[in-house]
Amino acid sequence: MFRKTVAEGIELKLLQTSEADALYALVDRNRERLRRWLPWVEQTRSPEDVRAFIRRVLDQYHSNLGPQTGVWVNGSLSGTLGCHPIDWSNRNCSLGYWLDTGYEGKGVMTRCCAAMLDYIFNELKLHRAEVRCGVENFRSCAIPKRLGFTREGVVRQAEWVSGRWIDLVVWGLLADDWGVVSRKDRKV
Repeated sequence: MFRKTVAEGIELKLLQTSEADALYALVDRNRERLRRWLPWVEQTRSPEDVRAFIRRVLDQYHSNLGPQTGVWVNGSLSGTLGCHPIDWSNRNCSLGYWLDTGYEGKGVMTRCCAAMLDYIFNELKLHRAEVRCGVENFRSCAIPKRLGFTREGVVRQAEWVSGRWIDLVVWGLLADDWGVVSRKDRKV
């Protein structure tokens, strides 16, 4: 099972179906904020919806297509971070993440993303990682920027979210880029 200690009190663990109720409650507490940027929020209406999602991402993980993890802070489920299915023919994937509002602005997700990038580049030997964020989702866009990603452009009206089209910023990072950016330069 995928499990990674990120820093003292911060851990990434593969999501389990037994955590569906807790994850649903966390989504529900953050629903108003998340629905502005994430299209799946509107379709997440019950713990059973979350359980079905967890079953899908466990299949993804067991098919060697990358982990979807819970972000645990001091033993409490506080968000998620994961790989969208890995494209092995091109050795790349994209990352998706969100965090409970109470932990925003404390470097938690930046540290978690750095740990996931270490894993996908050093252990899985992927060539490229990507993050796509709403153009006006400044907190989310700050993470790839801090981690040394290159802002590659904007995909106009790329996602239908809460009754409107949003433009997405595409951030890309190559394995070679990750290797040359030092920890101190990443500001993690």
